[in-house]
Amino acid sequence: MDPAVGELAAVKQPWVSNRTAQSILTHLHYAYPIVLLGFFLVTFTARSIVTARNANTGESSTEQTLGPGGKPLPKTASKDAKEILDFSRPRKLLFEWLSLAVTLTFLGNTITVIAHALYARSEGWWCGQAVVIYLVGSFMVFALLLISMLDTKPSPTSAHLSTWVLATVLEIILLGASFALYSNAHREPKVGDPRGGELERKMTEWEITEVSLDLVRIILLLGLIGFYAIFMLQQNYQQKKAKATTEETTSLLGPDRAENGSAVGPANGSAQGYGTTQQNNKPQKPGAAPAGWEKPTTTPSRSWWEYIRGYSMFFPYLWPSKDRRLQIVVVVCFIIMIIQRGVQVLVPYQAGVITDDLSGETDHEGMPWKAICLYILFRLLQGNNGLLGAVRSIIWVPVSQYSFRELSIASFEHVHSLSLDFHLGKKTGEVLSALGKGNAINNFLESVTFQVLPMLVDLCVAIAYFLVQFDAYYALVVAVVTFWYIYLTIRMAQWRAEIRREMVNSDREVDAVKNDSMVSYETVKYFNAEEYEFNRYREAVKKYQKAEYSVYLSLNFMNVAQNLVFMVGLMISSFIAAYQVTTGQLKVGKFVALLTYMAQLQGPLNFFGTFYRMIQSAMINSERMLELFKEKPTVVDQPNVMELPSCEGDIRFSDVHFSYDTRKPALHGLDFRCPPGTTTALVGESGGGKSTVFRLLFRFYNSEAGTIQVDGHDVQDVTIDSLRRHIGVVPQDTVLFNETLMYNLKYANPSATDEQVYAACQAASIHDKILTFPDGYQTKVGERGLRLSGGEKQRVAIARTILKDPRIILLDEATAALDTETEEHIQEALLTLAQGRTMLVIAHRLSTITMADQILVLHEGRVSERGTHEELLAMKGRYASMWKKQVRAQRAAEEAKVLKDKAERLRRESRDGSAAVEQGSAGSSEDEREAPAPNARPTGMQSAVDSGEPMATQRPVAGARGQDDGRAPNGHP
Repeated sequence: MDPAVGELAAVKQPWVSNRTAQSILTHLHYAYPIVLLGFFLVTFTARSIVTARNANTGESSTEQTLGPGGKPLPKTASKDAKEILDFSRPRKLLFEWLSLAVTLTFLGNTITVIAHALYARSEGWWCGQAVVIYLVGSFMVFALLLISMLDTKPSPTSAHLSTWVLATVLEIILLGASFALYSNAHREPKVGDPRGGELERKMTEWEITEVSLDLVRIILLLGLIGFYAIFMLQQNYQQKKAKATTEETTSLLGPDRAENGSAVGPANGSAQGYGTTQQNNKPQKPGAAPAGWEKPTTTPSRSWWEYIRGYSMFFPYLWPSKDRRLQIVVVVCFIIMIIQRGVQVLVPYQAGVITDDLSGETDHEGMPWKAICLYILFRLLQGNNGLLGAVRSIIWVPVSQYSFRELSIASFEHVHSLSLDFHLGKKTGEVLSALGKGNAINNFLESVTFQVLPMLVDLCVAIAYFLVQFDAYYALVVAVVTFWYIYLTIRMAQWRAEIRREMVNSDREVDAVKNDSMVSYETVKYFNAEEYEFNRYREAVKKYQKAEYSVYLSLNFMNVAQNLVFMVGLMISSFIAAYQVTTGQLKVGKFVALLTYMAQLQGPLNFFGTFYRMIQSAMINSERMLELFKEKPTVVDQPNVMELPSCEGDIRFSDVHFSYDTRKPALHGLDFRCPPGTTTALVGESGGGKSTVFRLLFRFYNSEAGTIQVDGHDVQDVTIDSLRRHIGVVPQDTVLFNETLMYNLKYANPSATDEQVYAACQAASIHDKILTFPDGYQTKVGERGLRLSGGEKQRVAIARTILKDPRIILLDEATAALDTETEEHIQEALLTLAQGRTMLVIAHRLSTITMADQILVLHEGRVSERGTHEELLAMKGRYASMWKKQVRAQRAAEEAKVLKDKAERLRRESRDGSAAVEQGSAGSSEDEREAPAPNARPTGMQSAVDSGEPMATQRPVAGARGQDDGRAPNGHP
């Protein structure tokens, strides 16, 4: 027997016995990075979802609040959500350094492989595809673990722990298989043949180095697992100990342990319960965060799951559930998007086919007409600017319009459904800005659906395409390039966000300087401050340009970094493809297809930074609308309430309590009744509760205790809409729409005819005035009705209240700040309006309510006095004191007016220069005759106060007052 044959037979037996170890190593090397990456992504996602749900366990689940159209509104998170435990900074550093060491072990294995290949290049040694994929893929996975630890909080988490445990198990299996293979006789791998290299009877120095690094990696992983377990046990022990200490030091009679509810709470339930005004999640302290719908001042920190969970509330508005045709359009758009992904693959493939045909590497002879036509067809269909993209964009427009329409209308309805406490505390500009973000949600969804999602699908398809059509090396290169490209883009986009914010703020500062300077033009001239303003504007422009330069610099830096990463990947893949072409392993057409496909991938990747910034901006903008939707109305219809079919106007307040702030009650046991068809006036000092009565009756707020009844029905037992239909309000400051007079008048009753409008205006003493306008009833009233005078606006308000024809009228200082003649016209209109109706009047000018059926004097939320004008004067209490003060003030004002007129007349006469003494004396005598007229009324009012009798029964005593005025020295002003 030949000795060589015997030696070969002797070495075959160990190799056959280690075939299982070789198979385990090969398959596990391929699967290790894929399994580890998938496992980490699944556990990380699951933990994010569970954490987000646990953070909202304090939400109220007893009642689901519905938004416009019956769509569910998101629940507001409780402030008592459990705080997530996190490690201290030194412990985090320990985990980070250990994780970095694990990552570097793969780099050590890679260096060992490269050194071995260079050292044994004459023997053709090469580790093979499986080992390359294992080393490079594992390095990327553990780099991702390290990055996630650095970027997330808290970290590390259970997702990291479970991944470390799985990696340890897999590493132990790999180590065992390596020992089983290397400790027996085996052949080393070589290029193209994993079992065709040199025969080795024991472990080589290279294999010992490889196994040693694997053993170090296992020790480091066990250290990560051990430290995590020890630290968590220690934290749990300290937490239990702190909880036990807290329970021991808690008073047995604490608020939460009181026998009958809260030991220190209010008598009528929680202070923050039903009817309270502090339910809008607005900041209650100067340092508190602003409302979510206000303009963000910092970058919001929310997890991706919190965003998805919040935006799921918008889906009922975005999905065209009311239109079957639009639903079909959505399906067609998604089908087109899937076809476009296939076209993206066919274009580079067809370019390779044409190249092979032209290079003679196929059996095709002559001109490849068919292949070229197919290539042109695919290019015609390719991309968003191609035929398929144009069709998709056109048919998607109605879907986008539907979503915008539904969401905008829903948000508009929602804001109108919110209670008065929200509207009193809101910033109108911020709310309007939040309402205008409906288009941002459309842009966000459209960008994600038709730009980002297709890009990610294209990348996954590219990896699969290269794996099938080429080999694993190309798929690995594309995967690594994609990972680092996306990570680098996201990190640099976050860095650039702060720079862009600085530029935007500087731009606003430039506009502010310009605006202030132009508005204050006269002030600038008064103080010769032109040069100062020029310098201020110059500095603002310089600051903006400096920030602008930083933005452009960072943008180009990001583009260069992105391009560098992609070019490195393209260079590596091109070298591999060129080597395979020169060795005959690959056709030239495949090389062209590779270059074409990589060029296609570069396009969407280059725009990923723009996509990311656009999506981030859209998410922030739409987040403001989301937070606006989370605002809940505090005054809503209770379940099973009834309509108020008719109204006679019988109003009763019974022991009503209410407070805007629990520390200061606004109403404290208010009791009164307004019989049908009577007029009740509410008077008193500011803050006494007069306007609160109106707001409670109109259901802007709910009372905290007591009952408010209309015709024997509790206002909380009837629908808000039916109650308000029977109540008309004439406010102190009437706000009109910037439309015609006819539009504003018919606003109270859109079905009213023009004749009914004319009749209402005649009753309100405004019809003749309107006819004097050039455009009559078609006159535009201007913003908030500012083109009309105060008296005209009040009479328009009275006219449209007449058109509404309510049974209850609320007048809130309807004649305040008006001249005497206008007040007389409005008083006549109010008399007409009050006929047969119950009227409540708030008045500070007591002379306007002397004819009221009853007058209620409110003091500190209670009725301190009640009665008619005559009865209250006879009491000589608060009302009589207020009446006396107003009479004196009115008399002093009229006397001042007389003296002012006299002084003006004397100045004019002195300037004439002729007969000054005679004319001055005559002017003085004339003043003596004219003076009693304006003083007659206040003297009578004063007499009424002194005698306690009504003013109408007193006889004016103007003569005496006129003689007193006449005794002033002649010519004295």
